Amino acid sequence: MTIRLRVIALLLLLAPTGALAETSYVRAGKLVDTVQGKVLNDQLIRIVDGRVTAVEPYKNAPADGMVTDWSRYTVLPGLMDMHTHLADFGQTNNFAEPLLHSVAETALLSSKNARDTLRAGFTTVRDVGVFRAFGDVALRDAIDKEIVEGPRMTVAGAYITVPGGGGEVTGFAPDVQVPEDMRRGVARNPDEVREKARYIFQHGADFLKLIATGAVLAQGTEPGALEMSEAEIRAAVEEAARNGGYATAHAHGAEGIKTAIRAGVRSIEHASLIDDEGIALAKQKGVWLVMDVYNGDYIEEMGTKEGWPADILRKNRETTDEQRVGFRKAVAAGAKIAFGTDSGVYPHGLNARQFAYMVANGMTPMQAIQSATIESARLIRKEKDVGAITPGRFADMIAVEGDPIANIRLLEKVQHVIKGGELVR
Repeated sequence: MTIRLRVIALLLLLAPTGALAETSYVRAGKLVDTVQGKVLNDQLIRIVDGRVTAVEPYKNAPADGMVTDWSRYTVLPGLMDMHTHLADFGQTNNFAEPLLHSVAETALLSSKNARDTLRAGFTTVRDVGVFRAFGDVALRDAIDKEIVEGPRMTVAGAYITVPGGGGEVTGFAPDVQVPEDMRRGVARNPDEVREKARYIFQHGADFLKLIATGAVLAQGTEPGALEMSEAEIRAAVEEAARNGGYATAHAHGAEGIKTAIRAGVRSIEHASLIDDEGIALAKQKGVWLVMDVYNGDYIEEMGTKEGWPADILRKNRETTDEQRVGFRKAVAAGAKIAFGTDSGVYPHGLNARQFAYMVANGMTPMQAIQSATIESARLIRKEKDVGAITPGRFADMIAVEGDPIANIRLLEKVQHVIKGGELVR
């Protein structure tokens, strides 16, 4: 190597890494500050290598990077949904629908689900279970490698459920053999729960999803019925902690909700029949409630139209109004509530329809937005990365026309999406 080449190589090695950093800007006409719960006017957001480095009042156009002009829009952090099912087929009038599709077909559909969700403004989701184990892990990893377009994901890997419980595929002839990859989390006692939980974490899950009670959408189970014991739930919680994760519990019934909270879960999914004691216990323990208060209307409308089984429609009617009563009480009590919709029961990409239901049932528009941003980020322990447009966090943001604080339904029509500093739409 010549002396000149050696000098050039040395200079490259000594050059500060910041010299290669990519800088860009977004000008926000209005900016929703989800940490402070207020709206700021005419802000300039500086982005370096996909993360926000500064937010300050706009003065002059910067010369060191491209400016995306969103001065006519209200800008919010990328939205977050804590109860999705991207890596699976949606609900139909056939209980055995999961058995009708190959692994490959499911994977291809999950890619579309991810894309639809991201383009609707949801840049981070928690996927809370798949019938074919670890399809969500593969989808998460494909998104992280930029093979597939989609939101940031944390995933459960598989349901932990009792045999024949709310996390099983049901509704077929008794001699039909369900594929083993649909039963990875089936457990009969605390020891089996620990074994299954360990296996799920070993195969890439971020947290555990426990089916603590029966389900609205599973034949042969009742939402109010407790299916996992406190000892079984606690075994999962302990194993999750050993693996650096946590457990969340699908729980409709009041006793199931309280049992799961006492056993140490981090959040309760659905909470349809929660009572006053359960709300107080959730608040005392700092447990998040993830209540899909939009979903019941979709099930009633489409289920009736498409001829979904009468058993599903009955259970949906018995839980929908009660869930909204519980939601209103939880909001009034100051319990932690994260945004979660059960997407996959309804078509992916319609997640924002739930905001209007949350506002109609006691939340202010700002509280509803915070539930889908900073509160959700806290639930999944990612508040340093997502949930707000502040220095250090990923540059995930959306633009909407008008004022969503005045009309929350504007979030159903997102005009633009940025994820990690890159324009998605």
